[in-house]
Amino acid sequence: MKVKFYATLRDLTGKKEIEIKGVKTVKELLDTLDKMFPGIKKELIDEDGDVNGMILVNGHNIVHLKLWDTELKEEDVVHIFPPAGGG
Repeated sequence: MKVKFYATLRDLTGKKEIEIKGVKTVKELLDTLDKMFPGIKKELIDEDGDVNGMILVNGHNIVHLKLWDTELKEEDVVHIFPPAGGG
C-alpha cells in the first residue's frame, strides 16, 4: 500500500510517500512505521490512545471506520497528517 506523509511528518520521515506490504490493520501499520521512523506513533496517538492528527484510508477518516482496527489491503492509499497547530 502507499503511505503518504504531510507537513511535519515529512520532516520526521524524510519522505513524502513510501510503499508498505504485509500489514493488515492501521495499528499494525503504525507499529511498522514506528520501527522505521521512531517517534511517529507518539506524534499520532495521544495519551488516551486517541488519534492525534488525521489518518485517512482511501479518503475515509479512520475515526469513522474501525479506528486502529481498520483493515488495510495492498491496494489502499493511507494519508497521514500531523496534529494541526496554530492560533
